[in-house]
Amino acid sequence: MTSTLERSLPKPTFTDAEAGAKEFPDSNARTFNYYTPQKRKPSHYEDVTVEVQPDPRHYLSQGWLYGFSDGRGGYPLEWTALKAWGSDRPVPVRGPGSGGKGYDWPALGWHEFRDPNEEWELSLYRYNSNVVRQLTQNVEAARQSKAFEQWNRNWINFVERHVGAWMHVDHGLGLYVFANANRRAPTNMHNNAISVNSMHRIRSAQDLALYNLTLSEEIADFDGSAHLATWSDDPAWQGVRRTAEALTAIDDWCEAIFATNVIFEPLIGELFRSHLIQQAAPGNGDFVTPTVVGAEEYDFAERDLRYTKAMFELLTADREFADHNKSILQSWLADWVPRCLLAARTFQPLWSQPDAKPPRFEDGLDRAKTRFSRIVSDLGLTITAEELNK
Repeated sequence: MTSTLERSLPKPTFTDAEAGAKEFPDSNARTFNYYTPQKRKPSHYEDVTVEVQPDPRHYLSQGWLYGFSDGRGGYPLEWTALKAWGSDRPVPVRGPGSGGKGYDWPALGWHEFRDPNEEWELSLYRYNSNVVRQLTQNVEAARQSKAFEQWNRNWINFVERHVGAWMHVDHGLGLYVFANANRRAPTNMHNNAISVNSMHRIRSAQDLALYNLTLSEEIADFDGSAHLATWSDDPAWQGVRRTAEALTAIDDWCEAIFATNVIFEPLIGELFRSHLIQQAAPGNGDFVTPTVVGAEEYDFAERDLRYTKAMFELLTADREFADHNKSILQSWLADWVPRCLLAARTFQPLWSQPDAKPPRFEDGLDRAKTRFSRIVSDLGLTITAEELNK
């Protein structure tokens, strides 16, 4: 008969000193109370975004948990020249027993921003999956009905060269402007809105790449690589290319967002998508391409521009730094508007290439300028007719 060896192990002893053991007045609360909601009650969007990226000025008692090789920690507010109220207040001194003491919520004006689209992880997945599903159905329906056979040779050349070239703009801005700004913005509300903007641009680049592959399979002699030479060498594209590449080199994350969404997109992006592709395509027998570029147009016009305006409206009306911010933003307008207008005018030869012409280039540019002027005015900034007609 064998005996079973019984091992002696330490028995757990509970002392009520464990984390979570102590009861506080709000221990059973079903809502967060560490921030002030924008409305009477906190929304689900606020619960999953507000101060998910914490702030040592508020309650992060041990300071930033991570830093950079130069000694800076977390998300330095000086990564942009713009300021929100409270930005110049010092970070509370931390020490033994200091607990979570800091400034009352919000610790500074950057935390006041709320994305009007209320974007976060779940909403991003739902929205993008719906867009991709609809585009896939549109392209598949066109393929099955042999709709691409109605295109004339001139329009095929136009799509393979110029529609395809726009994917380079989307890819560059999505990856090197918005993804970079997402990491540098100071609050999680900014991070969410900007990262969703990044995903919109990257998804749009993917939409155009997949569309290019479909056309390569469906249309005889469709050159799926023509967009590479267009982007690199076509004189009509070099102004847009220089401007897009310059946007990716901006160090100030606010300037990058402002120059791209407030200036580049209305003056160049919408000019290309709304006033060229969507106007010219139907006359050339193409009812598919407008749905592809139209999805990106909706991304910008109805979602990305909306959060951008909400973000900068807070800064131009800031109770402490409004004048400072307006001065900086006006200098950015003075720098980037001439660049974008020059690039837009370099685009003009594209309007004469389709057999069925879109409305005149100057008419489209005038409408783009008018929309741009309204956006600038809504932000409390100014742009003169002389500046727009240089």
